[in-house]
Amino acid sequence: MSEYKTDIDIARAVSGEHINDIGAKLNIAKEDLVPFGHDKAKISWNAIDGVQKNNDGKLILVTAVTPTPAGEGKTTTSVGLTDGLNKIGKQTTVCLREPSLGPCFGMKGGAAGGGHAQVIPMEDINLHFTGDFHAITSAHSLLSAMIDNHIYWGNSNKIDSRKVAFRRVVDMNDRSLRTITSSLGGSTNGYPREDGFDITVASEVMAIFCLSQNLKELEKRLGNIIIAYTREMKPVRAKQINAHKAMTVLLKDAFRPNLVQTLEGNPALIHGGPFANIAHGCNSVIATKTALKLSDYVVTEAGFGADLGAEKFFDIKCRKAGIAPQSHFLGCEHTKKNFKTAFYMSDVLDDNSFEQWVQDGSRDTATIANGIFKKMLAEYQPPPLDPAIDEALLAYIKERKDSFEDSNI
Repeated sequence: MSEYKTDIDIARAVSGEHINDIGAKLNIAKEDLVPFGHDKAKISWNAIDGVQKNNDGKLILVTAVTPTPAGEGKTTTSVGLTDGLNKIGKQTTVCLREPSLGPCFGMKGGAAGGGHAQVIPMEDINLHFTGDFHAITSAHSLLSAMIDNHIYWGNSNKIDSRKVAFRRVVDMNDRSLRTITSSLGGSTNGYPREDGFDITVASEVMAIFCLSQNLKELEKRLGNIIIAYTREMKPVRAKQINAHKAMTVLLKDAFRPNLVQTLEGNPALIHGGPFANIAHGCNSVIATKTALKLSDYVVTEAGFGADLGAEKFFDIKCRKAGIAPQSHFLGCEHTKKNFKTAFYMSDVLDDNSFEQWVQDGSRDTATIANGIFKKMLAEYQPPPLDPAIDEALLAYIKERKDSFEDSNI
């Protein structure tokens, strides 16, 4: 058997198209792209404002059952589905979250897809990309610094230093920083207190960044962050120490969506990346809504399991953004002798359809997934599935059939 190429080998073998050419596929002029090299760019406000008169495309949600430590394949599925739709002539853009450096250097690894269903430049996307996470970390750190500075210089808002609710962040897995004592070293360094670090993607700033639809809303939401409580348990907000405007300035450039491409040269907007266990687990609203104005179809993912990320997608992102998916896609992984994956469209969630899609031995997993998704959709009934999506999926699978070992497709 020939040796399989790794994800990074596959990604490095594809040079990709110039980012101006990718923008042209979305009718974005090169003057409306702010390039970061030749393979990635941010979309200008002029372009975003200019497409608001367009009709919205159709939104497709990809989710999965609770993932394994190595992931469940939502990003890979999203990219593959996007390539499949474009393959049959359906103009489609994929909207994804940006990867966090913590998992990237941890057990899970990167989050740019896998195999022949990846977004590129894969290494840049998994590392510093366009600096969005660094900007979010800086905005968060600015607020943290201003809290302690406010306490040091008179504490006019009467913050109880024992009840500071806003922890610090760093975009790395570092268990030694989870709980710390800060401001040690003498009176000039402030008042010592118990503190700690979360990962940047768990920051409230990240969640706000991804739910805001313009800079004015971003500033307002940042100002409403509860940073601490007084001795009387009254909340103190970021705007009370005048931090929100400076935080917005730090985020103004990062707030523009990032444009890259799949291995097959199809547009991808990758922007924001809140975790689904601590936040809502979806890419930014502004990226999704911009893609809907630029494309006939938009494929997006909801992080972690369907009973976490997808529910938050429906209950939080869709309500706040005023959007709704036309189709849903559930990934389900089963372990027998090896990992096999079966995917189900939300309009075929019945026993007969599952019998057709799921191999013998996967029945228990499929039944669980069926129950989870039916419960989740009980209050949210999607429109009928667009036949083009099913057609694209089957076309893509057939084209890649030889690369799947023991696929039995």
